[in-house]
Amino acid sequence: MSSITEPRPAATGPTDSPTDRRTRETLEDYTLRFAPRSYRRWTPMVVATTALGGIAYMADFSIGAGIGLAHGTGNALVAIAVAAVVIFVTGFPLAYYGARYNIDLDLITRGSGFGYYGSVLTSVIFASFTFIFFALEGSIMAQGLRLGLGLPLWLGYAVSTLMVIPLVIYGMKALSKLQVWTTPFWLVLMAAPLVYLTASDPGTVDRFLAHPGTDGTGGVNTASVLLGAGVCLSLIAQIGEQIDYLRFMPPKTEANKRSWWAAVVIAGPGWVVLGALKQAIGVFLAVYILAEAGPVAAIEPIQQFRGAFDAMMPSWMVVPLAVALVVISQIKINVTNAYSGSLAWTNSFTRVARHYPGRMVFVLVNLGFALALMEADMFSFLNSILGFYSNCAIAWVVTVATDIGVNKYVLELSPRTPEFRRGMLYAVNPVGVVAFVVASGLSIALYFHALGDTLQPYSPMAAAVIAFVLTPLMAVVTKGRYYLRRTDDGIDEPLLDTEGNPSATTYDCHVCRQAYERPDLTACATHEAVVCSLCLSTDGAGEHVLPAAQSASA
Repeated sequence: MSSITEPRPAATGPTDSPTDRRTRETLEDYTLRFAPRSYRRWTPMVVATTALGGIAYMADFSIGAGIGLAHGTGNALVAIAVAAVVIFVTGFPLAYYGARYNIDLDLITRGSGFGYYGSVLTSVIFASFTFIFFALEGSIMAQGLRLGLGLPLWLGYAVSTLMVIPLVIYGMKALSKLQVWTTPFWLVLMAAPLVYLTASDPGTVDRFLAHPGTDGTGGVNTASVLLGAGVCLSLIAQIGEQIDYLRFMPPKTEANKRSWWAAVVIAGPGWVVLGALKQAIGVFLAVYILAEAGPVAAIEPIQQFRGAFDAMMPSWMVVPLAVALVVISQIKINVTNAYSGSLAWTNSFTRVARHYPGRMVFVLVNLGFALALMEADMFSFLNSILGFYSNCAIAWVVTVATDIGVNKYVLELSPRTPEFRRGMLYAVNPVGVVAFVVASGLSIALYFHALGDTLQPYSPMAAAVIAFVLTPLMAVVTKGRYYLRRTDDGIDEPLLDTEGNPSATTYDCHVCRQAYERPDLTACATHEAVVCSLCLSTDGAGEHVLPAAQSASA
């Protein structure tokens, strides 16, 4: 087969065949694809602001409140800090790869130990994260609508679900405007009560710090800290949503490297700093309103902010402002949940079925799952759901982060440049799949007391430690041979330019006749032409997929 050595002229444009309609949709925000330089026109700070707008969710207040009321303030604060450190450390390499190579977390996962089909497992885990947290935020909004407008919860659940559909259709272009415009107002509403209460009544701080929790001891102990950290660590998969925005970062150059790194750190792993602060504020507000509201209502953010606003402003302003805060927060995060979830479901389905049904189909699928959870009153057993889910999320994120940090840069058994294209990867790489399955399986067994009550609180730690140990061990055992099915993609143009950024050279796809940048393409197996990554994914007969460079199957 001949190599493709010269870029081809741009195609004249699509007609209106199913392939062309599919192509137009995937080019709106490069669904399932490498995000090309020609599309990435935002500055690093605009991308960072957009990404941080997606963490305006109210669930942190409920999570912190639930841990604090159950285990006491001391245990809650230590648990929040432990989880924040783990999330930051594991999120950093993932955020860097997403921003540097302009690919989402699923595409990163494929080449970081899981293989082309192996990462379907983790796409489902991530999709589950998005609809679980959509349901949680939708429940919080429904509580606000019940308080402010008297809507029954079931109707509030439906309203909170349906209202995000128009906003999520248009991808990054619409979401960036929404997040930038609403973030200042949201920050003021969130921070003002805390500043006012601590300044006007310093005794609130003493009561907050002294709260003992339902066990009545007030001391810090390992079991309580680990149980609380396990709930907080369910948020570890949030880095996937951050990367859905960070993949649109501009190329890193000598001129912008400071702002580029600042944006990646702040909007990547740095999201957890604000998240941890919100969890701590949730404990503070829950303790503040506990005597008046009771332990059940005290974990509801709408009640927390209603009580806080009531202390600082006229009564007629209290409920409208509290409802406004909840509604803005829910919209900001749930457009992200719906968007990211649709990408994850579509990614999985397209690879398995080799058919692209359109992202909007899976927006509706994700929202359907979320609405079912809301109607089942998931809010009442929030910590149990998150504690269980965190085991799978931790195993996945730690496996990928370890593959990048250890297998790529220390052992040098995993290729440093990420690979995601069909034909270039093995179907399944045992390095990541085995580490993930064993780590999540054993930690879930611990969580359900299979090895006794004493070890049950250690399930999140077990997931992290097992994944961290098994990932390099499997790379050594397999000698790294299952990462790349072939190293030559048949195109002479280098993947990266002289500054290490993905090449901006464009070629025409032989199948869909659209121009794509170099990293999204491979040579065609049957024609002297190139094929884009999505057309390779939907190639049911595999006629365009490059053969293995050695004995293997894909």
